[in-house]
Amino acid sequence: MSGRAQLMWDEAVTGYDFGPDHPMDPVRLALTRRLVDAFGLDREVEVVSAKPAGDSTLRLVHREDYIEAVKAASVDPRAADGAYGLGTMDDPAFAGMHEVSALIAGQSVGAAEAVWRGEALHAVNFAGGLHHAMPGGASGFCIYNDASLAIARLLELGAERVVYVDVDVHHGDGVQAAFWEDPRVLTVSLHEHPRTLFPQTGWPEETGAASAEGSAVNVALPAGTGDAGWLRAFHSVVPELVADFRPQVLVTQHGADTHFEDPLAHLAVSLDAQRAVQVACHELAHEYAEGRWVALGGGGYAVVDVVPRSWTHLVAVAAGREIAPETVVPEGWRQEVFARTRQLAPARMTDGRWPVSWQGWESGYDPADRLDQAVLAARRAVFPLRGLLA
Repeated sequence: MSGRAQLMWDEAVTGYDFGPDHPMDPVRLALTRRLVDAFGLDREVEVVSAKPAGDSTLRLVHREDYIEAVKAASVDPRAADGAYGLGTMDDPAFAGMHEVSALIAGQSVGAAEAVWRGEALHAVNFAGGLHHAMPGGASGFCIYNDASLAIARLLELGAERVVYVDVDVHHGDGVQAAFWEDPRVLTVSLHEHPRTLFPQTGWPEETGAASAEGSAVNVALPAGTGDAGWLRAFHSVVPELVADFRPQVLVTQHGADTHFEDPLAHLAVSLDAQRAVQVACHELAHEYAEGRWVALGGGGYAVVDVVPRSWTHLVAVAAGREIAPETVVPEGWRQEVFARTRQLAPARMTDGRWPVSWQGWESGYDPADRLDQAVLAARRAVFPLRGLLA
């Protein structure tokens, strides 16, 4: 197996553009790519452009009638069928939407193929992580569910155990739905509580179908959760489940919208904690999955201050060349940010909270603490189903 990491990138993915007033501004992808280059990470990874996902690949997850509806809207956005979630405020139709959505999906599928076949040890597609798309409809800024497609392709290639860990602020509902009945896939989502955030799913009681009980895990975090609570929740649930499941591949989704500056959610996590979870996922892949790691992007709507730095850290972690948090952001990139957005770019690769600290579950828990209640609810719902102590 190659020890080299792959970065999946095609400039055309920046065409995933719902319009000037939409929160998912594709500048976040372009600026991330430029920051990766500014740090010289291109020399540490193999930059690869995979082909778009074809219809047969898309059908691994999505219904044929939905794919045809996306194609029709792609040709004539005015004819978008709202019954499929297309042409809505969240998912406006735009010309070429099928092609660019299939391209993003193709990068995640290509990442999965490269890791499974041993062509790369780690592969990153920060344009991916579009985890809300359902088999028969668009949802939450997501047209095709590239994360589900990557996992489905791994299963098609012969994988028998895949763990998917989603730390986006929103519940990874589309991926959970795709594998609800499949015991070969363990989906773990840490997200803001569904009482206070879209998509209003991801309750701890959602644990998988009768044929796959304990294969879905949901940690529903109270609004306002910060670094210490977020890291405590992650480490109190994820490592033990990964150790038990022993995946052949670890697939992770790193939405940056948990950040305290994100305008669409209510957690209070720093860039430094996001980096700490990226490092933890890398370590889990090596400890339990022979290093096989597919890392995806996701949400994130602080498109200058947060997203590019967070996902550049992700690429650096995958490349084995971590960027120290106190590192100064290259001046050339900051100038490009101002030229493109008229915003001032951050000066360092940290929010000033490094090193982040948290207490492990083994230290005991407070039943009156809302964060601990969330962790305990997830453990009690799933751990006994997997033969683990809650």
